[in-house]
Amino acid sequence: MGENFITVGTQVLELFILIAVGYLCGKTKMLNDKSAKSITDIVLYIVCPCVIVENFIREFDHHMLKNLLITCAVAFCIHAVSIAVAMLIFHDKTPQRNRVYRFALIFSNCGYMSLPMQKAILGSDGVFFGAVYIVVFNVVMWTFGVWLSGGGKHSLSAKKVLLNPCIIGMAIGLVIFLCSIPVPEIINKPVSFLASLNTPLPMMIVGYYLSQTKILDAFKDGKGFICVLFRLIAIPLLAFGGMMLCGIRGTVLITCVIAASAPVAAATTMFAAKFDNDAKLSVNLVTLSTLLSVVTMPLIVGFANTAGG
Repeated sequence: MGENFITVGTQVLELFILIAVGYLCGKTKMLNDKSAKSITDIVLYIVCPCVIVENFIREFDHHMLKNLLITCAVAFCIHAVSIAVAMLIFHDKTPQRNRVYRFALIFSNCGYMSLPMQKAILGSDGVFFGAVYIVVFNVVMWTFGVWLSGGGKHSLSAKKVLLNPCIIGMAIGLVIFLCSIPVPEIINKPVSFLASLNTPLPMMIVGYYLSQTKILDAFKDGKGFICVLFRLIAIPLLAFGGMMLCGIRGTVLITCVIAASAPVAAATTMFAAKFDNDAKLSVNLVTLSTLLSVVTMPLIVGFANTAGG
């Protein structure tokens, strides 16, 4: 059991060393808002789809397809439970703050923080199932998340959902997987090279944004602490318990627990700014949850790996 905690803790520590590099780049002005946004766009529009496609380049397997569908169903259930918990707990008098608290509790950083850990702990199978979780995350975020943030029905767009880079990558990967399409090495290699950027670049960007915030402010908000504790501990434990009751074990369980235990999604700030909610609060929640996740993620994932892996 101790080995599981050490393994997971080591992986998280490696990621936080990369975050520290990004933090230093921010403090020394090697990175700025413009360059950070450009790198974020590269990760979103190029690197993430390549990560998904790379891990779907494999022979078709009925067992993997079955687990893929199970992962999809579990991801929707985790988001549904998170929505119910968020709507039940938070009733702040200020709508702009209330929306941010709820959004932060519901949506985890399942792309930036989870995929590198899934790759490190579970290998290509972890990313294979992790990609499905990200697709569900994007569908829920660009539908319910838009409505929750105050965009209303007129802001909902099927085009935004369907043309999301990760969903396009998933569609391409599924065709390759289901049809067992052989991918020539001249294409496979560049895809693999680009996919390998998924660990260092996102972690450095998280570090940069941490360098631009007043970290002490994040520790002064009582409701913020409640939100973060639910995000980092309660939601992943509920997810773990639900999967155990349903008989789900192994790679699917660990993949989903990793995704559910990730800190507050970076998109929380993007949505807060877009819909004129409390952007400063969103930054504080992302900051606080990211800092605390260095402790909570190894504990939660290590426990899940021991009990259900």
